[in-house]
Amino acid sequence: MIIAAVLSAAPAFAGFINGGFEDGNFGNWTKDGGSYSGSGTYSYTGDPGKSAIVTQGKDYYSGNNLDMVYGGTYAARVNNYDWNFHFSTISQTVTNWQDEKIYFAWAAVLENPGHSYAGHFSLTLMDINTNTALYDIYFDYYSAGTTLPTGTWKDGISGWKYSDWQVVDLDTSAVKGHDLMLTLLASDCAAGGHGGYAYLDGFGAAPPIQGGEVPEPATMVLFGLGLLGLAGVSRKK
Repeated sequence: MIIAAVLSAAPAFAGFINGGFEDGNFGNWTKDGGSYSGSGTYSYTGDPGKSAIVTQGKDYYSGNNLDMVYGGTYAARVNNYDWNFHFSTISQTVTNWQDEKIYFAWAAVLENPGHSYAGHFSLTLMDINTNTALYDIYFDYYSAGTTLPTGTWKDGISGWKYSDWQVVDLDTSAVKGHDLMLTLLASDCAAGGHGGYAYLDGFGAAPPIQGGEVPEPATMVLFGLGLLGLAGVSRKK
């Protein structure tokens, strides 16, 4: 009966998989990227190998002030601190989205290049059916202070700044049944001498819990069924 209940419940929770990266890998995410150079031109040549799954700890370039993981054990770091014109992306598409809400947490760490076409960060959640953005943010080292909430763009070590974790809560009740795609991009500066990267965690239909486990929807179903089972055993006794 429990197996049947889990199987029947699964379609209602169909959505982004491994959104909290608690599998310890980039499973179900697509990595891409290439070079960012000249007057701000992206040349997609494939994943440059600069992204990684990170574990709990402090980010060095934030002055050891930023937690690399928002909740649970793992998070994704997209791009990294070194430089050489590279940019990196991760993306995932879900078909037939069925949940009322979508949540995720992100943070960015960027180096001051001292010129335009700086290292930057962007995160977009697209409704593929209507080709509209449900969430769309972009900023570079210079524009972050006016784009982010006051006080969240902070000084790290010399020449670097970082954002506190930003938790996004989106009402997706109007796009049920639609196909959605999330894409995060982080990039060096266009002159190749300065780095930039970003973190992503807790993406899915359940709100991420800071410092704690990030439950996947299927896990919550099993947990709930387990509680019901225990209640039944207690009642029988």
